[in-house]
Amino acid sequence: MAEDLPGPGTVFLSQDWRFTAPVFIGDTVTAEAKVLSVHESKPVTELAITVTRADGETVLEGVAWCYAFSPD
Repeated sequence: MAEDLPGPGTVFLSQDWRFTAPVFIGDTVTAEAKVLSVHESKPVTELAITVTRADGETVLEGVAWCYAFSPD
């Protein structure tokens, strides 16, 4: 997942996600990440994560801490 959201070179350090509704084969889902905080001296961010089905129901919500590698 990290290659698409939040982006290439990202490593998830931790996640605290709650699955709030089922997703079935054939469902279309949309994932969103919102930056909650950025560490002052490290490339580490706290993200709010929300995943919704096409019908608008939230199926996952929570937070994740991510580290972004710099390209060489």
